[in-house]
Amino acid sequence: MLDRLRERETAPELMDDRAAGGPELREALRHLRRLNRLFGASGPTLYGMERLWREAGKPARWTLLDVGAGSGDVNRRLLRWARRRGVELRIVLLDETAEACEEARRYFAREPSVEVRRGDLFALPAGTADVVTATQVLHHFDGGDTARAIEAMLRAARVGVVVNDIHRHWIAWLAVWLATRLISRNRYIRHDGPLSVAKGFRGAEWQALGALPTGAEWQLRYAWRPLFRYAVTIRRSESRDESIGSIGESRQVDERRGSA
Repeated sequence: MLDRLRERETAPELMDDRAAGGPELREALRHLRRLNRLFGASGPTLYGMERLWREAGKPARWTLLDVGAGSGDVNRRLLRWARRRGVELRIVLLDETAEACEEARRYFAREPSVEVRRGDLFALPAGTADVVTATQVLHHFDGGDTARAIEAMLRAARVGVVVNDIHRHWIAWLAVWLATRLISRNRYIRHDGPLSVAKGFRGAEWQALGALPTGAEWQLRYAWRPLFRYAVTIRRSESRDESIGSIGESRQVDERRGSA
């Protein structure tokens, strides 16, 4: 077990197969919400977002783009945070799959502050939102694709990026393996849950990612958060403050063809 977790696993998750999906994937997204509540998945995202918000001068209007959002459930806590502080928070949930977008629209059907878009991270224009978040998304990328994903998020953010991902550790792996078997019989959940931990990160890997040749000045900071997660914030040295509070357009996937 310990030897297997020394390096990041590169095997693909079932959710990475865009040719699959359907009712089984929609069920997996609903069961994933249970796991997110159990393991406090929203905490690191809120921690990082609030940090960037404070550093931006606590603006009264704040826009967030959540990439690879799934059903977007972690954003419930962010909306509660914004209302307590009187912040006008607008959230766009972006995902490539029709199933995720359908689940997100159902989940936030009565929430006017949330918009759901089907689209591609790599097609996002510059300065799409104040902050771009990625919760349990980055571990789906390997090697150079990890760097490309970060650079795409940095390009789309006016202020900065928040990455919330898993600490690769045997305790986390065992806890997720056990939890997935107790709460779900879904094939996606039982296969991808433990594999996600094996594809997670350690501190030295965040340090290496902090040296990306982005062509601009960035500061990457990471903090270990409960339960076995990292909150990573990447901040522009000079934010595009003149546009804070607005949301840009993104290229959307043509659902008939399944391509951008």
